[in-house]
Amino acid sequence: MKQLRDIMTKPVDFCTVLDNVYEAAVKMKDDHVGAIPVCENDKLVGMITDRDIVVRGVAEKKPNASKITDVMSDHIITGTPEMSVDEAIHLMMQHEIRRLPIVEETRLIGIVSLGDLAKHRETNEQAGVALTDISEADPDQQPYH
Repeated sequence: MKQLRDIMTKPVDFCTVLDNVYEAAVKMKDDHVGAIPVCENDKLVGMITDRDIVVRGVAEKKPNASKITDVMSDHIITGTPEMSVDEAIHLMMQHEIRRLPIVEETRLIGIVSLGDLAKHRETNEQAGVALTDISEADPDQQPYH
């Protein structure tokens, strides 16, 4: 059975709590991603998504220079490198998330997305089911996407 260490994306680009919303948006654009982990002193403290920027930033008329901590999600569900792919799929379905940061203790070492799961033949069907379930969920109830 594959572990997350075998399929996770690494290294992971991240923002710090000193970054602002504009810097996070530029990093998302440059990295072609919709979410960026937020770290402080090597500790994962949040995630910021493109949706966070729109809903908690733009829609609330916050300036681009707003602190990243004002719009990020700080309720983070994480996995470990030893976690099995099946455990990760279950966790992502349970919490209706599309990305699972992988940590050792509190240090970010990788990230697994539904896309990463779908790339692996034995998880294709499970990832498809998870993606369907998560996509149908209410986005306002998801901690981050």
